[in-house]
Amino acid sequence: MIFRNTRKEELQLNLTPLIDVVFLLLIFFMVSTSFTKESEINIELPESSGTPLKTEKFVIEIEIDREGRYFVNQQRVKDNKVLTLKRAIRLIQGNKKNPQLIISSDRKTSYEAVVKAMDAARQLGLVNLTFATKQTKE
Repeated sequence: MIFRNTRKEELQLNLTPLIDVVFLLLIFFMVSTSFTKESEINIELPESSGTPLKTEKFVIEIEIDREGRYFVNQQRVKDNKVLTLKRAIRLIQGNKKNPQLIISSDRKTSYEAVVKAMDAARQLGLVNLTFATKQTKE
């Protein structure tokens, strides 16, 4: 028997497809990732010379910024409709009876946005309503 000395080809690992797949995965995750934008509410309260009131233990605070966006207890309301604002207030209120409601609006907020907040409170039967102001420096 004659045995031939067969030469085996060297195995080569082609990295090009592997690199392509890694870059495609990287692009996919970069595009599909949602980044949360955390921000603070910047409200300039109007000034008042009245005496500060004592707040109750359970308080619902509605904040309205310059653009008329609503925040109920620091959580942004999805849109500016009265129905959505009522749902947000009712969700925070739970089964508590007649909580204190504080409306804090920027001094540049439109009158309409403040009236919408008051209307939502009235429709829910909340009558313990307070407007937040900044104490004057006198």
